[in-house]
Amino acid sequence: MEQTSHDPNRLIVPESGEDAQTQRGQERQHEDQHYVPVIVKRTDESRRHPDDILQTAINEGLLQYKRGVISLLLSSIAAGLVLGFTAMAVATMTVAFGDAEPLRLRVAQAVVYPIGFIICIMASTELFTEHTATAVYPALDRRVGPLALLRVWTVVLIGNLMGAIASAGLLAMAEPVVGAAEGYRQVGQHLVSFGFWPLLGSAILAGWLMALGAWLILATPPMVSQMVAIYIVTFAIGIGGLHHSIAGAVEAFAAIFIGGGVNWPEAARFIGIAILGNLIGGSLFVAVLNYAHIRKAEQVEG
Repeated sequence: MEQTSHDPNRLIVPESGEDAQTQRGQERQHEDQHYVPVIVKRTDESRRHPDDILQTAINEGLLQYKRGVISLLLSSIAAGLVLGFTAMAVATMTVAFGDAEPLRLRVAQAVVYPIGFIICIMASTELFTEHTATAVYPALDRRVGPLALLRVWTVVLIGNLMGAIASAGLLAMAEPVVGAAEGYRQVGQHLVSFGFWPLLGSAILAGWLMALGAWLILATPPMVSQMVAIYIVTFAIGIGGLHHSIAGAVEAFAAIFIGGGVNWPEAARFIGIAILGNLIGGSLFVAVLNYAHIRKAEQVEG
């Protein structure tokens, strides 16, 4: 996505009449008439108005609908590639702490799990679990239709998986240098070992956290605080052992390429369930709830 679109200090007021019907929307119009932009008045506030964040989120999503398919696909491939660094870091920690007690191993994995996500999001590449919510806000605001939403989801997901396969291949090529083969095997086998419902529930929680992370990025000042927000939500995914569809895809593909007891049907099953869970967690528990409670709270009575 465009780097400027991630800057929460850059508030874009939509053309839709929906905004004018909210109390916050009327405040913005009044402030604009007096040449005092709302974002200037609120720069130093510790908390930004929820409706301001929602308007920025809607326009953030709209930017992706306006992009060409090739541009969106290439950015999505880049995101899948970058998450290979998370898979490499987790596998390396798995080898380094393999003899440690389970809690120490999980903490070690969680500490490095955010690496790929921080690079991915700060580099403004397109990650599917961001778009489970970001792409939904314009649809909820009736700015785009369901087919356009499916188009964005499909392009981003395909690009992420293409990048994940390529990244896993690179990890397999570099394995003699990295020396984390056993880590890839253990992580891959762990991913595919769960039944449908535990895996779905785990993926819902992971999708929920990732979509919350995207919301926090829009709600916080640039750079350092955004990186902290990304680290917090992805650390929570790591410490909980939750299932992220794209990062998990890289780990599963790496285990296959290295030869670790994970096969393609098992990987496909895991990825399919994880995608469904991430989609539910991001779209329902973040996008729909955020949009509904903010719009309802801000409706001007009468």
